[in-house]
Amino acid sequence: MDPSVSRDTWRTLEPVHAQVYFAKENREEYTQLGYDLKANPLAGYFPARAAAMGAVNAATVQATFFNFSEIAVVLGMDRAWEIASPEQVLAARYRGADRALRRFCGDLLDSPDVVEAVDLARTATEGCTPYGRPLYAGNAAVAWPDVPHLQLFHAITLLREFRGDGHIAALVVEGITGLEAAVMHVAQGDSWSREPLRKTRVYTSEQWDDAEARLRLRGWLDASAQFTDAGREVRQRIEDRTDELALPPWEHLGEAGCERLRELVRPLSRAVVDGGGVGIR
Repeated sequence: MDPSVSRDTWRTLEPVHAQVYFAKENREEYTQLGYDLKANPLAGYFPARAAAMGAVNAATVQATFFNFSEIAVVLGMDRAWEIASPEQVLAARYRGADRALRRFCGDLLDSPDVVEAVDLARTATEGCTPYGRPLYAGNAAVAWPDVPHLQLFHAITLLREFRGDGHIAALVVEGITGLEAAVMHVAQGDSWSREPLRKTRVYTSEQWDDAEARLRLRGWLDASAQFTDAGREVRQRIEDRTDELALPPWEHLGEAGCERLRELVRPLSRAVVDGGGVGIR
């Protein structure tokens, strides 16, 4: 199978998962648990994504999430498991996903297409393995929901965390830190610019400048913090390796299955995007 299948399928499915980080419904659910998101906006994202791994500490979260600063993770995980247990946070996450997907997708969720998509996505997850994939493994141990659209959300969560774990492995092999990965993401020039990404990952300007300097020393960035040919080659190698490492579930599903899954999920993803579900509102 061409590794590009893994990237194409991930891109099509991703909004159905990604809305969980932006939708107001999830923030409401976490607030009801006792997290003060007005005082500490980071307190929603970190515990909710980490909860599948159990009551892990901030160091484990930083290692598995990879590109956030230490202070961001410490703040985000501050007293997290004193306020609510991982089980309570997970339940809140799925309640928020349920409410948000109903708002974004409406009657689309009642279509037989969702049931068919669940069958295909769940089949794909059978090709995943947990070794060296901590975020995937944690989520794979979570019980499958009963409702079809939440089953689809869960399956897509497994598949995207499996891919993400592999992406981190590809970065580590190249000797790239989490901050350097963020700098390289900006150098790619296809989405984030420096200041928004620096602020969301909670790095100082000095830390960011130092990371740029290190990448210049490696010959990967030019004076304007854009990729050199060598840097672009490294970035492409990482992306290609990520696609390859993400292939097992899609090979298990088969190319026709992947194509059909993309066809079925595309209207849901489009509804999420059109409804503002992948950007802070």
